[in-house]
Amino acid sequence: MTLTGRNFIEPPDFTVEEIHELIGFAERIMAAPGGYAERAKGRLLATLFYEPSTRTRFSFEAAMLKLGGQVIGFSGEQSSSAAKGESISDTIRTVACYADIAVIRHPKEGSAKVAAAAADIPVINGGDGGHQHPTQTLTDLMTIKSEKGRLSNLKVGLCGDLKFGRTVHSLARALCRESGIEFILISPEELRVPDYVKLDIGRGNGSTFREAERMQDVIGELDVLYMTRVQRERFFNEEDYIRLKDSYILDAGKMELAPQDMIVMHPLPRVNEIATEVDADPRAVYFKQARNGMYARMALILSLLGIE
Repeated sequence: MTLTGRNFIEPPDFTVEEIHELIGFAERIMAAPGGYAERAKGRLLATLFYEPSTRTRFSFEAAMLKLGGQVIGFSGEQSSSAAKGESISDTIRTVACYADIAVIRHPKEGSAKVAAAAADIPVINGGDGGHQHPTQTLTDLMTIKSEKGRLSNLKVGLCGDLKFGRTVHSLARALCRESGIEFILISPEELRVPDYVKLDIGRGNGSTFREAERMQDVIGELDVLYMTRVQRERFFNEEDYIRLKDSYILDAGKMELAPQDMIVMHPLPRVNEIATEVDADPRAVYFKQARNGMYARMALILSLLGIE
């Protein structure tokens, strides 16, 4: 696998085989993290976060520090020269004078692609608007593989905000390249998956989808339930947000309808779409998922830097 110097802007940037190799690499790091503690010594990661983040930013920073590297960056547009009107292209070209690799999160779709085109260092998309979030997808695939033992022949329920949720868009684009994936898209009519994502599923490796409006009608069929929050920041109308935000809440009652080997995932942060009573259920793996994200990003950083 040769990923040295490449960018990771959306899941199709890497082949299925390269994604599988990355997952295997992340699993090896997780099994023996001490063996990788100095691998990135002398290297610098730049974190360019134009919008808030906890897990993505901290997991990238923790990943680089645990590899023996260092981190520079900003969190919030107002703490960068973007507040003075500097373009993304100029920012990344400047940062590339100092850093060896960069991750960017931005509220505008396509911003990471713009940054990658301007930079001469590897650029990773940490989330661009409602478009893509490929490192979360790498984390999700690693978690599914770890918990279910496979990435094929699965019934996957995507639930909640499927219109604006970049995590579900990325995951659908990646999983549909595996064989035998059936998606059940659970959402209110106003928050259904965009047509371009449905087209990707239809062009996948035998993948199919159907839509449902009630979680309890389909939860008994699922291997994986991927919950998402209804994101206030993605709505143009506050009234629509208030009307829809409590539409889909997973609680102990609904979990009684689910198979005993189903897993519940969530990219976090959670608001109230998963009741805290579900946390104690062994099928709830969303905090394991967050931990896996650090190891997935360690593997990605090393691979893009060309470090064995």
